[in-house]
Amino acid sequence: MMREIFGLADDPPARRRWFHDDYFDLFVWEASGEVTLFQLCYGVDSSGRALVWDKGRGFFHDGPPAPEDVVTRFDDAATALPEDIRGEIREKIHEFAGRRLGVTSRRKQFRRAAWQR
Repeated sequence: MMREIFGLADDPPARRRWFHDDYFDLFVWEASGEVTLFQLCYGVDSSGRALVWDKGRGFFHDGPPAPEDVVTRFDDAATALPEDIRGEIREKIHEFAGRRLGVTSRRKQFRRAAWQR
C-alpha cells in the first residue's frame, strides 16, 4: 500500500507529491485541482522502469516493457491514495494498458532527478 512522503518542494505552479511502497514510486504534479503530470516508477528497486503521463504530451514509457501484472499491482497498492488522485491515475494507467502496443519505450533505463533518489 502506497504512503505519501511529505516534505517535497513544489514545482510552481504545480504542487508536487510523492507516494511510495516497496514496488512503486508515484510522483504527481497537480495544478488547479487536477493531475497535470505523473511518473509511476516501478520494479523491485523502483528505478528501472517508469510510465509517464503528461497532460500536454501524453504517455511514454522508460525502461524495459512493463510486466503484465503492473496494472493489477497498482490497483492493489493504490488503495491508500487520496481518492481523486487514485481515480485519475488509475484511469490513465488502464488507458495505457489498453493501448500499450502504441506506446514506445524512449530509453532502456529511466534516469531520476537528484530529488527522486
